[in-house]
Order: sequence, then structure tokens, then C-alpha cells
Amino acid sequence: MEFEIRVVKSSPLTGEDDYTKVAVKFLKLIGYMPENADEDSVAYKLFECFLLHPNKEWTVDELMTTLKATKATVYRHLNKLKSMDILEEGKEGEGKKVKKTYRLKYGNLAKAWNFVEAHVKVAMENYAETVAHLQKLVERRYLE
Repeated sequence: MEFEIRVVKSSPLTGEDDYTKVAVKFLKLIGYMPENADEDSVAYKLFECFLLHPNKEWTVDELMTTLKATKATVYRHLNKLKSMDILEEGKEGEGKKVKKTYRLKYGNLAKAWNFVEAHVKVAMENYAETVAHLQKLVERRYLE
């Protein structure tokens, strides 16, 4: 699964005491939510389900009911969070009635965020290696 996150220079949002305002701004900063979205968007409400109930294992059906959203919409936003490695999958039921469940990784946003940072670090290291290789190729071109 592709990992994608937006990185922008920003001050910490520590001066705000309303978790909703902090979460909405943060989710826009990292590119999970579009700039025109707010706390009434399905994207935010889905994230809030995991944030406020970090140990609950949600099925897609439960999320659809809670969010009053279609399966496609729920999956679209679930996949964004999964690609960042913030969520973990589980299973509920037995036999043919097994359903996937989703919850906040480790039941803790700060711990889950460590995985996001690790992915960013690997991506940046790979970029640096590519830039160094590109520089060598360009320099070699002038030596020929």
C-alpha cells in the first residue's frame, strides 16, 4: 500500500485547548483532510471514532452506521489512515461470518504516530540516496 503524507512547515498546535480544532488543523496539515473540510466531514468523524474510542475494534458496517456514510466513502477514508499505518486490522466472528475490524494502532495515537515518522524517515533517506546518485551521474557526465 502506498504511503503518502504531506509535510509542511508549521508551528505546534499546543496553544489550542479544543481537541477538535487541533485534530482538524492537524489532519489538514498532513493531507488526510482537504482544506475545505471541517469537523462535520466524514473524514474527520471517522478519525474521531478511532481517537475517542482507541481500543474499540470497528467493523465497516458499524462505521457506516455511525457515520451515516456509504461503504465506499468509509473505505476511502479508512484506506488513507491505513496507508499511514495509524490503524491496525483485526478479525471478528468465525467461519464465513468473519469480518475485518479496525482500531487505532496500539490504542494510542502517539504510539501509532511513531510508525508514520518511521515511514517518513525511510522515505527521506531514500530521497537522499537518489539525490546523491543523481549528482554523481551529472558530475560523471561532465567528466566524459
